[in-house]
Amino acid sequence: MQIKPRQHLLEMWRAIARHSFEEGEWSWGEWGGRSSVADAERLLCLLYPATEIDAFRLDNPDTTQPDVAHALAKAGDTTDIPLRLVAALTDFMEKHRDQEGPTFAGGHYYAPADPEQELTTEQRNVDVVDSYSMSVSLCLATLEFCRGYRAKTQRGAALARIEQLRQLAGARLTAAMVGLVRSFTVNVVDISSEQGQTLARLLGRGRLSDRQVLQRFQHHFTSLRALITESFTLGLDTEVTDELRNENRLFECGWAWSVVQGAPQIETEPGTAQAIGRQPQGVACGVPYLHFTVVALDGIVDLFSDRTFVLGLLDAEQQKLADALQLRWEITQQYWSTIARFEEGAWPLEVIPWRTTPRLPESAYFSLTAVSILVHDLMRRRTTDHNLTRLVSVMERLAERGGITGGVSRDDPAVGLHSPGVTMPLLGSSTLGPEMTWTMSDFSTQLFKRTVQLCALSRDLASEDRLLRLAEDILDHIWGRRIREGEGVGLWDDVHAVHPEAPIGKEPLSWSITERVCECMVAAHTLYGRDPIRSLELSALARSVISEAAHLLGKEQEDRPAPAPRSSQGEQIKTAEADLRRARRLVDKQPGTAYKLALGVLGRLDVLARARETD
Repeated sequence: MQIKPRQHLLEMWRAIARHSFEEGEWSWGEWGGRSSVADAERLLCLLYPATEIDAFRLDNPDTTQPDVAHALAKAGDTTDIPLRLVAALTDFMEKHRDQEGPTFAGGHYYAPADPEQELTTEQRNVDVVDSYSMSVSLCLATLEFCRGYRAKTQRGAALARIEQLRQLAGARLTAAMVGLVRSFTVNVVDISSEQGQTLARLLGRGRLSDRQVLQRFQHHFTSLRALITESFTLGLDTEVTDELRNENRLFECGWAWSVVQGAPQIETEPGTAQAIGRQPQGVACGVPYLHFTVVALDGIVDLFSDRTFVLGLLDAEQQKLADALQLRWEITQQYWSTIARFEEGAWPLEVIPWRTTPRLPESAYFSLTAVSILVHDLMRRRTTDHNLTRLVSVMERLAERGGITGGVSRDDPAVGLHSPGVTMPLLGSSTLGPEMTWTMSDFSTQLFKRTVQLCALSRDLASEDRLLRLAEDILDHIWGRRIREGEGVGLWDDVHAVHPEAPIGKEPLSWSITERVCECMVAAHTLYGRDPIRSLELSALARSVISEAAHLLGKEQEDRPAPAPRSSQGEQIKTAEADLRRARRLVDKQPGTAYKLALGVLGRLDVLARARETD
């Protein structure tokens, strides 16, 4: 299936508008308000493309594209759409806050480990990292949208609503950033412990003794260990930093599922403290999860994007928090990308499935999350084509493991990656009641997004072709999972349509999967926005053809009388000159196009030559 970001997004927006607007007004429906994560994902399906892709912008009614306006016609005309979005966003901000400030409850995304038990209201209201991260992305997009819309409207009522939304979004953004700082953790373990042995087996792969693993670990992470102990004065327990100084210990870093037990309060200015409300007591054990680490990284990266900086979306307090999160982001990237490629000859990442935590099941899903962190790191650093080629092989194997390519057999465990998904116990949740779990069913969308991002990084034609073909196969699988009838037609997620043996979900649709498909389309738009890979061989051939065409054109104009201004011969010469100029401009970036243009010039000149021979 060809990847067509604009067309696919327009189809999705039409479906979202059908589902979310009733008589021009936003409607949350039966499931709205049950989870801050799901509600944020739903709004991001509209706001993320609207702030990432110029053709989808909605903040200026005068420049809204006709096809975009048509897709959202259920919300009204181009002047109504931004007002409806302001109302929906304001409702979200107010719905997910209490008397003290913003809330980030997991809600119905939480489930009990024992199906016979029920979670308490207190447990469902516990903050979750997914909500923090989604809120960072949503609030930044909201602030950008407000900034653009405020400059294009003169209506007093609209300006007042925009200002109210801006204040609410700013407070929620700050609270989410504080939550992310307090959810970061470093877990220090002895190599002889159960956790230490799991990590040692991952790194040693049966080839290295514990002693050798420890020595190489020390070699790889001496500077990073020093950076963590010396730089972290915000949100990290001093007891952890003291343990970290012992170089005979292994460690992991990243994000727990919620605020970590014992995480200190973050000091903020009095006005900010009042706006964000009470900082909750930590519930999560100080153990990083790869899934929540990837989710956090995806949100945090928006804080230090060029657009956030240029538009000045952060205030002084938020910038301080962003600096703290960027440091954690960079350290986490460096740590996990080093772990993934611990041994140059045999990467731990190439062993599928990946496992680093004793209580988590072995699953290809965790291999994919490790790939995701590595892709984040590669997007900020230069990578070699050799490294990327190895990653391509890993992605192809993951697609096979997930039953996306190669098909599945009856009772194939690959189906479980998609429905019901991979379930993780949330360590520390039992202090509030029955043990809680979190289920991830985004294997296919995450695989698609990382494949597209790797494709954008590739400078090798063979690797790019393999990745693009793989991405098209994954999209074929994802598109087949759209809901075809009933509530949520055109959205996700009907795994049963692709895998008939998969269980049918309880929810009418999944905003989690739908939002991630939107992210994938934005990533695909970015891919197509870059210049194509330049072939040195084709560039040399194009230059040779351009040179020949330029010479023969000059000879034609020199040896023959000037043609009449509007004669057929004159038009042929004029077109040849224009095509030759364009070929010269494009030869460095699009040698294939330049080659084709130059061949066209040669063809026209040959037609003129044959005509003279006939005469």
